[in-house]
Formats: sequence, structure tokens, C-alpha cells
Amino acid sequence: MAYESPLLRRPGAVAPPDDLPEAGVPWHWGDPFAEQRTASRGVAVVDRSHRQILTVTGEERLSWLHLVTSQHVTELPDGEGTEALVLDSQGRIDAHMVLAHVDGTVYLDTDPGAMATSALPKGDPKQPLQAYFEAMKFWSKVEITDATDDWALLTLLGPEVPELLARFDIALDSRPYAVTRFSGGVARRMPWPGASSVDLLVPRAELDDWWTRLTDAGARPTGTWAFDALRVESRRPKLGVDTDERAIPHEVGWIGSAAHVAKGCYRGQETVAKVHNVGRPPRHMVLLHLDGSQEIYPETGDPVLLGERTIGRVGSVAQHHELGPIALALLKRSTPWDAELTVGTEDRVVQASVDPDSVPRAHAAPGREAAQRLRG
Repeated sequence: MAYESPLLRRPGAVAPPDDLPEAGVPWHWGDPFAEQRTASRGVAVVDRSHRQILTVTGEERLSWLHLVTSQHVTELPDGEGTEALVLDSQGRIDAHMVLAHVDGTVYLDTDPGAMATSALPKGDPKQPLQAYFEAMKFWSKVEITDATDDWALLTLLGPEVPELLARFDIALDSRPYAVTRFSGGVARRMPWPGASSVDLLVPRAELDDWWTRLTDAGARPTGTWAFDALRVESRRPKLGVDTDERAIPHEVGWIGSAAHVAKGCYRGQETVAKVHNVGRPPRHMVLLHLDGSQEIYPETGDPVLLGERTIGRVGSVAQHHELGPIALALLKRSTPWDAELTVGTEDRVVQASVDPDSVPRAHAAPGREAAQRLRG
């Protein structure tokens, strides 16, 4: 049965269209642009209780996670978090997750229905993320539990988040991915979306009560529309929306934040290291400004064209309270970034331009530079 948050039954909550991935949680609460402004200037709370929550415990939890994900976590301190990926053998992205390590438990939240390419020679090529982890456990001293029925995720946004946390005696360090346990749950500071964001893991049975407590303390009820608009502004990808079946971490900015280039062997590591050291990613994710004069917008998966030539695909599309219609797109590396582009198909074709601040800086590939020096 599809998930439906109890908060959708509250007055003012508007459910998302059926084709959006954030099904089951409020899309907005009546005024999505005002919600964005509050999330940028005050304090807002977003229901993200549709996310899947896994926990990893046991004395080898960090060393095991180090082997099966793209991130360096063997020495992840208690009270710290990070982001990580599961890649297939070609370095393509299977799953994205955010971690929080506290009191001997790693809490891992990911997209609902997250899948990974099976490591087994026979059977289905894709399997649920937890099943993949179980298959990779072997003799490691770890326990992997689907804790989605026990925990739910709420996200606080805005510069007034610290004041709100203080009202609940939640002492959270200001560094990105800092984690702390508080009376009733776990708090994790995030570097996105926006300048101030904190995730709260609260008991699912108390989701409705925590929503009341947070909104009574001043947080504005806010939907995933506003969250996604700020995420797009922050140029943070969403798996399956801003990525396709060929996407590798370098293309969408997940090197460093979710994939480590110098750690030991893990599935897909050869591609990660090779592209970082001697190659270049074939595509880059950029922010597009869309012509909104006709109120026509492209959809995820639509082509991006330079003249009549397809040079990329549209990912997340959002209506931002200040920037207007914007989108993330994967474009070929050879794209002239100052070119006038068109995006969309059929009756939803609009003009677009690349935000110059989103153009990735040229990466110095150590291996390629060393080879060039040897050649003289």
C-alpha cells in the first residue's frame, strides 16, 4: 500500500500530483511561494516522512559500510554524518543516502523504494537496497534493520532554525553533518538546501505531535514544492530525477560530498578514480533559467537542445519565489555555456540559459597532468 502521511489529513495540506516522487507527503499548504520565502528568511518545517530509514548496528558497522558504499566512513566519529552512494560495477549511481552516526547506530535515510544492482551472478538485476546490503554482509558483525516504521524525517529550513532548536533544548554544532541525540530523536545539520537546514528523526508514532510542537513554536508548515525549489537553487541532485541510468557521481557534483576518490576498493571505485585522475565526465549538471513568460514548463526527461541538436536532458523543474522558473539539467561537457538553448518537447518548448555560477570549474586531473609532464 502506498504511504500516506497523517499530516495530509490536516486542514490546508495539499497532496502532490500522482507523477511526483514525493508521493504521500504534503506538496504545499496553500501558498508555496510564501512558504519558500519563510524557508529562506524565517523558519519552516517540511514533512519528509516518506523517506526510507535503515539502521546499521554492530561493532563492524563503519568498516562494513566503508566497503559497500562510496564514502570514507571507517573513522566517522560519533556525532557526525555524511552522504554516500551505492554504485554499480561501472561506477553508475544506484542509490543515494544520508547518514547519521550516534550512540553506536548509523541511521541511513534514502529515497523510498531505493534499489541497487545485485552483486549475485543470478537473480534479478536490481534488488531493494536493504536486500543488497544483506547480500553483502557475509560474516561482518553488523545488523541491518528497516526502521521506517519506527522513525520519520522532518526537515527544518531557514536562518531562524537555531532559535527554534534552542526552544527544544537541541544543542547541535554548526558544522555541516553534525549529529546529536535529543529527547525523542536525532538531529542532523545539513549543508543544503539553503543556508540553514536541519533534519529531525522523530518516532513515527509521534510524527503528528512533533509537527504540532514545531509549528506551535513558530515553524511554518511547508511542502515539498518549497523544499525542491530551494534544492534546485542549491544545485543538489535528486536520484532518478536529475540522474539517468548512465549518470556517474562526477556529473552531478557528488564527488567529495558523497563519493571519496582516494579510499580503498569498493564497487564502482575504478570508474570514480579513473575519471578523477585521468579523465573528464562526459556531462555536467547545471542550473537553467527558463523563460516563464508563457507559463509553459518542461518536464523531467525532456531534451535540451542547441539549435536542432540534443545536448542533454532536463531533471528537476521548479518555480522559485525569486528566480522564477528554473531547472537542473545534465548537459554535454562540450556545451558552450553562454549559448541560448531550448528545452522541452511537443507543446512545452521554452528558451533557457545556463546560470554562469553553476558551470563547474575545470578539474585538474593529477594523472593526466603527470602523464603530460612525462611526455615533456
